[in-house]
Formats: sequence, structure tokens, C-alpha cells
Amino acid sequence: MKIIKINGTSALVEAMGVEKDVDISLIENPEINDRLIIHAGFAIEKLSPEDADNVEKTWNELIEFLKKK
Repeated sequence: MKIIKINGTSALVEAMGVEKDVDISLIENPEINDRLIIHAGFAIEKLSPEDADNVEKTWNELIEFLKKK
């Protein structure tokens, strides 16, 4: 998910049109547009741009596969 807005130790994040408030206190130096792995409402890892692109590509492939079923 991508950070849209930061408010202290929480952030509004978005992925595929879904927005969610998450705790970012575990992330070092979070910034707008950082892409994160979220678990149980907590950001647990900041992804490199390359890793984030690969995750997004995999999700898109899965969605397309499921549409064909």
C-alpha cells in the first residue's frame, strides 16, 4: 500500500482504490509515496520501488487469472 497522508504515527494508505488508516510507528522515516507491507493494521516493512512493482504486478496477474475462471 502507498502512503497518501501522514499524521504522527499513523498514515492513510491506498492500494487498488482501497484506503485504510494504519500505524506506521515501526517504519523508519516514513514518507509520502512510500510503499509498505501492512499486517493487522501495522506497517511492518517499507518496500524498495522494485519490490513494490513486483508485488503489484503479481497481484494484477492474480486478479486477471481469477477473472478468467
